[in-house]
Amino acid sequence: MIFEQHYLDCLSQASYFVGDESSKRAVVIDPRRDIGPYLDSASEHGMAIELVIETHFHADFLSGHLELAAATGACIAYGAAADTEFESRKLADGERISLGEVVLEIRHTPGHTPESISIVVFEHDSDAEPYGVLTGDALFVGDVGRPDLLSSKGMTSEQLAGMLFDSLHDKLLTLPDATRVYPAHGAGSSCGKNLSTDTWSTIGAQRTSNYALAAMSKADFVDAVTEGQAVPPAYFAFDATRNREVHEILDETADPDALTLAEVVRRQRAGAVVLDTRDSNEFAVGHLVGSINVGLDGRYAEYAGGVIQPGAPIILVADPGTERDAKNRLARIGFDNVVGALAEPLEVFVANPDDVAHSRRLDVAELDRLRAAEPDLQLVDVRQPGETAGGKIPDAIEIPLTTLNERLHTLDAMRPTVVYCAGGYRSSIAASRMAAAGFADVTDLRGGYSAWSAQHADAAS
Repeated sequence: MIFEQHYLDCLSQASYFVGDESSKRAVVIDPRRDIGPYLDSASEHGMAIELVIETHFHADFLSGHLELAAATGACIAYGAAADTEFESRKLADGERISLGEVVLEIRHTPGHTPESISIVVFEHDSDAEPYGVLTGDALFVGDVGRPDLLSSKGMTSEQLAGMLFDSLHDKLLTLPDATRVYPAHGAGSSCGKNLSTDTWSTIGAQRTSNYALAAMSKADFVDAVTEGQAVPPAYFAFDATRNREVHEILDETADPDALTLAEVVRRQRAGAVVLDTRDSNEFAVGHLVGSINVGLDGRYAEYAGGVIQPGAPIILVADPGTERDAKNRLARIGFDNVVGALAEPLEVFVANPDDVAHSRRLDVAELDRLRAAEPDLQLVDVRQPGETAGGKIPDAIEIPLTTLNERLHTLDAMRPTVVYCAGGYRSSIAASRMAAAGFADVTDLRGGYSAWSAQHADAAS
């Protein structure tokens, strides 16, 4: 058996390549949109990808099932409860799929979504114990899938949490303790609240260490898994719907068109979003007026999807040579409308100073002086509730970055405003979004709450 986990750090997303060396047949589970790594694996092992299995309709990324089917002729498969616009195979509970010696067994594990499945992997058909289980978003390392996402329209989070309890105890915890657990996500994903940095575990280890698998009633389980969830990015509902639909195939080899400044300004005035993917400090030194900063080195696609509306035309301002990567990473969440990238941005900034804005980033001492001198200061904390529960700067307004677009109207754009997060990445995004929306005086805190709390250990509220 060839078993590969392909882990994408920027989305905390795991996909899997499973192949049978005797038959040269392979399956890919929960693929990302840019499918090159799976095609490379198939070529390396001399295998044909015959089947693409989705454990559920993903909300946090646009899957690569259509791309893989188009490239390989593979069939696309879901659990029997899934309805798709495109042709797909429905997998029954308990169904076994033979690749040769390797066998996959389907187990319906609804709860995160109604159509969720898990896939038990046997290295040989005659094996009494499985090699592992691909749990999708039903069971994570350290957590279980959240039951409250909009991908589960028509059912309450309490109903789905009850289904998840049954799935865990009747379908997954019946597996031997030595069974390896391979989830679809790790730490940083908004699909759970307590995910480990480990990308795999075992049933036995999870049985003893996972808070959601501790001995408790179904009612207590429902309470435990529904409380304290992070606010998901706004694009989640878009992706959950898009994954059911027929959509354009991604060409991951194509570069965005190079645009002149005049073309960028014309398109921006017509409604395009200028997305600057450079480091936040470089952005602060100089950027196009009205642009939004989401650094490519962080959780770029996730946060871009939180402050840009799905379907909006996007123009990139990027370090030369990174434009294709910036485009493809947006495509991973279904943001395909990249209309181009500014050519030679630094030269353009120098030659056109009237089109360039500058941002000020405060350090902790500067913020302290400003808070003392400016009684009308508007301080905004864009961290998640789970983070602010551990303390915040006094009088800060809590607005998670993932809800900023819908709550901008609750802030006063005319008041001096300072934004902070944990370390400075998200605050630059938020401050640039506010400036683009017309906030007259907005800055962000370099180093974020980590820097402030280090100097004000007794003042954190």
